[in-house]
Amino acid sequence: MKNMTLSQRLTLVFIVLLVACGSISGYLQVRSSNQYSQAVIQRLSQNLAKHIAESNPLLSQNGLNNASVHTLFDQLMAVNPSVEVYLLDKQGKIIGDAAPKGSVKRTHVNLQPVQALLQGAKMPVYGDNPRSADSASLQVFSAAPLIDNGQVQGYVYIVLLGDEVTALDKDAQFHWAVLMAVRSMGLVILFGLVAGAIAFRWVTRPIRRLTEQVSNLDSGGMEAVQQLSKTIASPQGPRDEVFLLQQAFIKMAKRIDEQWQRLTRQDQQRREFIANISHDLRTPLTSLHGYLETLSVKSEQLSDEERNRYLNIALVQSRKVGRLAQELFELARLEYGVVKPQKEPFSMGELVQDVYQKFELTAETRHLILRADISPGIPLVNADLALIERVMTNLLDNAIRFTPDYGTIEIRLWQQKEKVVVQLNDSGPGIAAELKEDLFIRPSILSTGRKRAGGLGLMIVKRILELHGSNIALIEQPGKGACFEFSVPL
Repeated sequence: MKNMTLSQRLTLVFIVLLVACGSISGYLQVRSSNQYSQAVIQRLSQNLAKHIAESNPLLSQNGLNNASVHTLFDQLMAVNPSVEVYLLDKQGKIIGDAAPKGSVKRTHVNLQPVQALLQGAKMPVYGDNPRSADSASLQVFSAAPLIDNGQVQGYVYIVLLGDEVTALDKDAQFHWAVLMAVRSMGLVILFGLVAGAIAFRWVTRPIRRLTEQVSNLDSGGMEAVQQLSKTIASPQGPRDEVFLLQQAFIKMAKRIDEQWQRLTRQDQQRREFIANISHDLRTPLTSLHGYLETLSVKSEQLSDEERNRYLNIALVQSRKVGRLAQELFELARLEYGVVKPQKEPFSMGELVQDVYQKFELTAETRHLILRADISPGIPLVNADLALIERVMTNLLDNAIRFTPDYGTIEIRLWQQKEKVVVQLNDSGPGIAAELKEDLFIRPSILSTGRKRAGGLGLMIVKRILELHGSNIALIEQPGKGACFEFSVPL
């Protein structure tokens, strides 16, 4: 059974069912035929007991006429050995018979079937068999009342199919049933094989096609998966269980294809990430290495002013390397799910003032105006204070670096439904149109057709806001500087 195909199993089950149905049908046919033959015999012999009762003086003034009874019974048994004749009194007690001594096992016969037959019940009507002590042994019979002076004195009770006939009939029926069963089973098996080979092959054709498609996934690799994911079901096809199973495999193939595409993009991003690290660190490290090497080789030839200038440049490049390394580390932690927001209620207005204080000295040096427009009555927000501070710091740092001297930077806060909207404006040159599309996409030196728009700082801002269920957008303001807007949930 384990090594059989689905078609073979279905064919075997079909054959077993046909054999079972054939056996039940044969049994019912034999039983029906038996009942029909017994009904015919009973109907043909219905008046036999009546004729005997009217034609022969079975009762006398002294009771049972033994001589007449034995003579009649012997004649009947000699003419038709299949019948058994009995004489009953009014209570159904057997008072006369011609059976061999010791063969009669009953003393009484149930009169209810006798009365039913006399009242015209539907045949066959079965009554007790006096030669069997088993209450379940019933036979068709003919009966007639013995009437004397208008009173029923007893009954003539004739068993139409005696024990010998019943035994011969059962033996014949057994041989006929066996022969019929053998022939029927042979025909059923032959029909089952032919029908199973045709019908079940047609029924299981969609399953075989689906099995072939699934097998191709193993040998065809991702190309087969992508091809299966693009399969479109026919609108005129069946909508059965096999169709639903096929749709489930197609959905699985689509999901695998989507995951594969996602992994491919992640792998490309990883390659770009490594290339970005190499590119971003190479320039300041090369500059740092060059100035330090110059100080080491030409230290005696340089003046104090040149030596201090080289040291300051090396220090600036060192700080740049440190800042890049820190940003790369933070971005990696954000992208790989290491950072989990620790949300707490705090005031966005106070946070803006704190961030302004961090850049106050830089702003004064460049004569920049830091302005805050905070709507009154803004409720507390529920977010990670340190991460949102990082967002504000990155945006404000970018604004200060790209805003010219004597410029203005403004942060606006207002409540909008269940969130606080933050908008940061500057009076700088703004962002070029060709850079806006890729502003929040990781910059890559591998994408030759894409310019490096935003930096790592904006990528960090975007990832932090995504952790809070928010996002950042660049607001179009023709003729003005850059304007970034995001929201923080209450």
